[in-house]
Amino acid sequence: MSKLYIVPTPIGNLKDMTFRAIEVLKDVDLILAEDTRTSGKLLKHYEISTQMQSHHMHNEHKTIETIIRKLKSGTTVALISDAGTPAISDPGFLLSRACIEEGIAIECLPGATAFVPALVNSGLPNDKFVFEGFLPVKKGRQTRLLLLAEETRTIIFYESPHKLVKTLGHFCEYFGEDRTVSVSRELSKLFEETIRGTAKEVLEYYTNKPPKGEIVVVVGGKK
Repeated sequence: MSKLYIVPTPIGNLKDMTFRAIEVLKDVDLILAEDTRTSGKLLKHYEISTQMQSHHMHNEHKTIETIIRKLKSGTTVALISDAGTPAISDPGFLLSRACIEEGIAIECLPGATAFVPALVNSGLPNDKFVFEGFLPVKKGRQTRLLLLAEETRTIIFYESPHKLVKTLGHFCEYFGEDRTVSVSRELSKLFEETIRGTAKEVLEYYTNKPPKGEIVVVVGGKK
């Protein structure tokens, strides 16, 4: 029976791959990968020889119809992203929705997602939180920040290294310099670090020490 498997992949340390994820990727007929070069290294490490096909934010609108046809014909498909769980700030939502509309079974495996360890590492309340992903780059950014300034739950963001200082500056401006912030960088990798403090303190740290790698920012809610 055809099925779409959504398979999380390690966010850094390859040892975080689950036994079940490896088994599924070996058993399916086709793997949809965000970047076949990046995923190729992971598959080679675990001796997975399943055929891959590119599926990313720039082509997913065009490829969904073909993938649905393959699934309906009995092909089993696994969707992976470069790191973490597909559809969490990565391609996956459109294909999942299309499968549901067409009555195709979906099975999402549990596994790595960057914001979970970052939230737990932050020391901020995690009984209630809101995941924002990436902020708008230009249009709508100010509106979003003004809205989030009133949010009382812990807020989680993804950010790129070259935009982190700018974003922290905006947090100081819209949330206040004393708002608690935790920045986790390179989670599960060799140079993993988490810097905690006020928005002003964390901004000063990364202004003097430009960041590298994958970044998750956790911000305390308004008190």
